[in-house]
Amino acid sequence: MKLSVIIVNYNVEHFLEQALNSVFKALRNVDGEVFVVDNNSADGSLAMMASKFPQVKVIANKDNVGFAKANNQAIRLSQGEYVLLLNPDTVVEEDTFEKCIRFMDETPDAGGLGVKMVNGKGEFLPESKRGIPLPSVAFYKLFGLSKLFPHSRKFGSYHLTYLSNDEIHSVEVLAGAFMMLRKSVLDEIGLLDEDYFMYGEDIDLSYRILKGGYKNYYFPETRIIHYKGESTKTGSLNYVHVFYKAMQIFARKHFSQKNAKIYNALINCAIWFRASLAALKRIFSTLLLPLIDFIFIYAGIFVLSRYWDLNILASRHSFFPKSYYYLVIPAYILVWLVSIACCKGYRKPIRLANVNKGILIGTVLILLVYALLPETLRFSRAVVLLGSMWTVIIVNLIRYVIGRLHIKGTALAGEDRRRVAVIGAPDEARRVLDMMRMTDAKCEFSGIITLEGQSDVTSPYIGCVDHVSDLIPLYHLNEIVFCARDLSSEQIIDWMGRLQSFQVEYKIAPENSAAVIGSNSIFSSDDMYTIPVHSILQKENRRSKRAFDLCSSLVLLLLLPVDIWFVNGKCGFVRNIFQVLAGKKSWVGCRLQEYPLLRPGVLHPVDAFSSHTFSEEMVALAERLYTQDYKVKVDVMTMTKGFRLLGRNDER
Repeated sequence: MKLSVIIVNYNVEHFLEQALNSVFKALRNVDGEVFVVDNNSADGSLAMMASKFPQVKVIANKDNVGFAKANNQAIRLSQGEYVLLLNPDTVVEEDTFEKCIRFMDETPDAGGLGVKMVNGKGEFLPESKRGIPLPSVAFYKLFGLSKLFPHSRKFGSYHLTYLSNDEIHSVEVLAGAFMMLRKSVLDEIGLLDEDYFMYGEDIDLSYRILKGGYKNYYFPETRIIHYKGESTKTGSLNYVHVFYKAMQIFARKHFSQKNAKIYNALINCAIWFRASLAALKRIFSTLLLPLIDFIFIYAGIFVLSRYWDLNILASRHSFFPKSYYYLVIPAYILVWLVSIACCKGYRKPIRLANVNKGILIGTVLILLVYALLPETLRFSRAVVLLGSMWTVIIVNLIRYVIGRLHIKGTALAGEDRRRVAVIGAPDEARRVLDMMRMTDAKCEFSGIITLEGQSDVTSPYIGCVDHVSDLIPLYHLNEIVFCARDLSSEQIIDWMGRLQSFQVEYKIAPENSAAVIGSNSIFSSDDMYTIPVHSILQKENRRSKRAFDLCSSLVLLLLLPVDIWFVNGKCGFVRNIFQVLAGKKSWVGCRLQEYPLLRPGVLHPVDAFSSHTFSEEMVALAERLYTQDYKVKVDVMTMTKGFRLLGRNDER
């Protein structure tokens, strides 16, 4: 056997499914086997593999034993000449394995091989090639010198940034996300060191390959997509701590006692340095917008007060005291800012309704306190009212300008709606589009881009993939979804690289999957269309649903003289009200027989999308979504949009 592919999985079911799809495509011309070691996942990973990939050799651990130990479990059982350690959050090209094996066969001194990795946006990942983290190298990385001088052999040694990303190189360290190893070398130098739990084992193994007299190679003639977990964000304090612990083990194992102490001291300094930077960054980002608000509000009210002072009060031989400008006006502004904060006006995305509500409450509080003050401290109610008007104008204007600058994280609520195009054959693209409509309420525009010009494809067809660079600005698209059934991984990665200048998000829809995946972080559900789990079969959800049915039925009954005129089938409407009150029906239910615990529904989940016609497959998916992720607001939306159908007399 030529190749053993080993994947360690922990709670990333949909990413694992996508990875396995790509792996088996890449194994078509390779004699290989696939192991998945599951570290006690709580999601549906094991069930998914049993139903979709029965050929996978599964090792189901009862605990999370870590990356190194889990890989070793499978390596000991593997039969391949080469062993590939592969992350579950990856997508390999169809010829990746063939190219890598050919290179390894032709390069007898190669102990290990890594490939060119790109992230979910098609951007090159620098960890594709790395150097040994000697004390000086680690110091340059942790203190940011490697970023300042990337082309320097001295400072750029951690990610070897002075080497071309597109040429084959002998490197020191391979990334654990894709690590092809010669099995005979592993038999000689030993398996992964199980003292490492999450990070560092790939560095340790790479170093031992070099010490064994072999070489590690960076091989950019094939590519993989590597989505990255939250814990791998190098700017996070969590990453620095985990990295520190791994490097402690590495230093203790491979450096002299003196060098290990220096190394640990340097990393301790780096942790405090990074922690301080992170804290300052959080404080700055939190206070920046309130500070901008304060400056502009103060400037406006200061000018307004000076005008009032010199033109209105002067005619009455009266003036504002100096304390008014330096104490009273700032106090007014602080009340407004605190009120905005209490009304969640500084939360992202920015909601102008919350901002204006905060200003209104702040104004009322100022006027209430103003009324209780003695006459000598009541300076001018008119300035307070005019100042509140200025505050409303300038604060809204500030947010509008910031939103127009398209700074990340500053979009106004409602402006972050997705404009999506799905690229694939018409039937598969329509399936994916229908699924997205059901799982995402923020999709403002959606269209299909076919692989060839097909004039017979009806709406929402918007064009051919050859013209995608023209379609993106034409339709203001901000998200592209690739159908993996119709496009190879190589084509998808090519398009991601070609379209980088447009700053669009990319997602991939695996074949026969109920998930569309494309997050830069494997734990960021905001960037995934998938089926959550909040089952209607849970007792609290069934109670909530029954309570909603009772309350809504009573309201409809009380308003019967009015609401009956807006419903088709008036007799059926009255009958349905009493049947729902009696518990024989529910206002929203499923047509399929798969959910026996649910009462028959007057309406069905697809009635919330009355403007669309769905296939039976999509109807089944909508009902699955409804039962697995039940929320009362879904019933409210379905009844609102399907109000005229409440007199329906359908049976399940």
